[in-house]
Amino acid sequence: MGLIPSVAAVDIPSVLRDFHRQYPDVRISLRVGASEELVEQVKEGALEVAFLGLSTTARLEGVDARELARDLLVAVVAPDHPLAEEPTVDLRRLSAEVFVDLPANTAGRAQSDQAFSAAGLSRDVAFEVTNADFLARLVGQGLGIAMLPSAYASKLNGVTAIEVTDAPARVEYVICNRVSRTPAATAFLAILDIPAMPGSK
Repeated sequence: MGLIPSVAAVDIPSVLRDFHRQYPDVRISLRVGASEELVEQVKEGALEVAFLGLSTTARLEGVDARELARDLLVAVVAPDHPLAEEPTVDLRRLSAEVFVDLPANTAGRAQSDQAFSAAGLSRDVAFEVTNADFLARLVGQGLGIAMLPSAYASKLNGVTAIEVTDAPARVEYVICNRVSRTPAATAFLAILDIPAMPGSK
């Protein structure tokens, strides 16, 4: 199974606990990665199930997919940042800040990049990191601000989340291989109340 670090639509540890109680002999391998990597690994059969997040304009091809949730991104700042006391902020104001973000050309980065570009704005990304938790730690130290899904940001400690009035959205999906699915993968999806995926045999 693969997942992005910022999955918020499903409590993965809780679901794994329930699955393990019902099927104690099934061994699960977890891989954490970027959404675009997980899609390719599911297509190739290296992963059976993956949880990922994409911009609302992204299209999934070659896999069975089910939308789990939609969420707006929020600005995440250090508690002592001047913006921390603001109830809301917009992209124009945020564009003046230094950012910590995921690497360029990743699905997680695209959500913010597309929003700023559509608004005719540019921004300075001084730190690129591959892990959302570490990204939040850098923000907490005042090295920059970030934009993260609100459901994920609400679980972070040491940072302050601010509503963005013209925020981009993210869609979380669970995906499976379109051609083959093991009984274990089917049983796991059933625990999520996803007994059948589009195109499943």
